[in-house]
Amino acid sequence: MNRWRCVWGVPLLALALCATGCGVTVPSDPQGTLDRVRSGELRAGASASGDLVTVDGDDVGGPLAGLVEDFAESVGAKVTWTVGSEEDLVDALETGDLDLAIGGMTDATPWSARVAVTRGYDSIPGARGPVVLLVPLGENAWQAALEGYMDEQVAP
Repeated sequence: MNRWRCVWGVPLLALALCATGCGVTVPSDPQGTLDRVRSGELRAGASASGDLVTVDGDDVGGPLAGLVEDFAESVGAKVTWTVGSEEDLVDALETGDLDLAIGGMTDATPWSARVAVTRGYDSIPGARGPVVLLVPLGENAWQAALEGYMDEQVAP
C-alpha cells in the first residue's frame, strides 16, 4: 500500500513543481481583477439598504460603503460607484463591468448561483444579520484580498 502512495506521489509532486515554475499562483484571477484594481480603479455597485448603504443621487455612503472605500485605498485604488438594483448589479458583475457589489445582501442571497459571495459579516453597523459582498465568479485572488481586509476590520 505504501509503495503505491510513493509511486503516485512522484507525479503529483512533479505537477506541482511544474505549475509553480510556470508562474501559476493560487488563488488566481482569470480576469485579473485584483491586478487591475491595484492599478487605480475599483468599480463598485451599490444598492441602498437602510443605514448600511445609503444612496443620495450618485453619492454612496454608510458603514459598508466606507469599508469598500477604505479597502480600495489599501490597495491603491479609487472607487467608482454605480447605483442600481441588486439584479442590475449582479448583471454588471457577470459581464465584468463591476468588481464588487454591496447592499443588504445576506448569506442567504439568491444571487449565489450567478456571482461569488464573501463570508458574512454581522458586526457592521446597520447590518441585520450576516451581510455579504458580491464579486465576480472565479476571481479568487480578488475575493481573498477583499475577505482578508474585511476580516481585519470586522469580525466575520
